[in-house]
Amino acid sequence: MRVLVAYASKYGATEGIAQRIGETLRGRELEVDVAKCGDVAEVSGYDAYVVGSAAYEFNWRKEARKLVEHNTDQLAAHPVWLFSSGPLGTEKVDKEGKDVLQGAEPKQFKQYADLLHPRGTQVFRGAYDHDKVHGADRIIAWMPGIRDAMPQGDFREWDVIDTWAMSIADALGAPAGGR
Repeated sequence: MRVLVAYASKYGATEGIAQRIGETLRGRELEVDVAKCGDVAEVSGYDAYVVGSAAYEFNWRKEARKLVEHNTDQLAAHPVWLFSSGPLGTEKVDKEGKDVLQGAEPKQFKQYADLLHPRGTQVFRGAYDHDKVHGADRIIAWMPGIRDAMPQGDFREWDVIDTWAMSIADALGAPAGGR
């Protein structure tokens, strides 16, 4: 079974998540291609899709939105899973007591629900390094108060990512084993 794991990443954290999902699925004897959304010229020929993006201001990156919106019929005709990354830190709930990961869901999860009927959606924690920020983000990141307010570090929970990827492999009927 062929699976496409497509991602849109700005600073590499989401790419790392996509690569890990791909490795986990390969470990379950699935044939997997992991590619940047902007590099995917053709989505036909796959039996399942995992599409993810970093989220900024509750939106996926443009490349991920374009991939889905230009290939809705093809994606909807197969099993599809969606993921997002972005929340920083380790807090489980915000100041109002709401789940941090649920609160970080991108708008696209709702927008694509009726179009794609995804078998699952997942928000993963991201990573942030002040020194890797560039372009317009650099100006914002260096504003007084913002730099100190942004938790710095790698907050990706690899066990959560592996468990989610294994659930995809299970749903696709992949042989047991792997991580």
